[in-house]
Amino acid sequence: MKAVAAAASLLGALPLASALAKGFNIAAERPDGSCKSAADWDYNFKQMKALPGSFTDVRVYAASDCNTLELAVPAAKANNVKLLVGVWTQNDDHFSQEKAALERAIAANGVDWISGVSVGSEDLYRGETTADIMAQKIYDVRGMISQDKYGGKNIKVGHVDTYNAYNASSAAVIKAADFIGMDAYPYWQGVTPDQGKATFQEALDTTQGFIDQFHPGAELWITETGWPTAGPSFGNSHASPANAQVFWKDVLCGLSKNYNTWWFTLRDYQNAPASQAFGVLDQNFQPIFDLNC
Repeated sequence: MKAVAAAASLLGALPLASALAKGFNIAAERPDGSCKSAADWDYNFKQMKALPGSFTDVRVYAASDCNTLELAVPAAKANNVKLLVGVWTQNDDHFSQEKAALERAIAANGVDWISGVSVGSEDLYRGETTADIMAQKIYDVRGMISQDKYGGKNIKVGHVDTYNAYNASSAAVIKAADFIGMDAYPYWQGVTPDQGKATFQEALDTTQGFIDQFHPGAELWITETGWPTAGPSFGNSHASPANAQVFWKDVLCGLSKNYNTWWFTLRDYQNAPASQAFGVLDQNFQPIFDLNC
């Protein structure tokens, strides 16, 4: 059964092999919590592209919050970076603002800067909505992007959630999505770093199994994973640069060869995290551990 699951996982990734995205989740806030400026976005993109490993993609969490797309898209285009755009869905007013911001960005900049659009983020995990409602919002955003005047019919629209939120009860979302974005952190499962790769692979295989069952044409993307370099332990999981590097080597350097992957995170936006710090760059934009693969 494990061999079959692993084969299904690999087959699910193969259609993407010719042009895989690889990058980071980047928040719209500065370390002090204020919103990034256009210059901040430009600097973040330049620092990311200077890292070893050919990182060319960024996942942003929102379209309208902190004027994310208005400020980030021109900087992304200038640096040849693509964006996986997040569209928040918590309430109808916010959802409308997010859609409007995405539409303005497309009208002003075209669609060549978009690697995909995630409608919602961990909403199912938090129990904030139903799969049927989320599916309708995915259809809604896809319909807007696909208008002839925008030329976005080939833009993939999907949903991001935790690996354990994808199951039979979320079938409507899986059926509606062009891609299923999976967030998985073995750290939060309390395993040791050397167990991280196998634990993560199990999450991939389980998620792929539900995709195969409900929407075989959908792609599986790794939208969030990481290991903290500092902060309290969680079970047998300990935060340290050395442990983060083990997980980086096993997952980012290994599994990202088969999946679109966005690591969490480039740089922590809090100056002094109260809990775990997941950034791979310190506050001076210097690598905390060896990022070479």
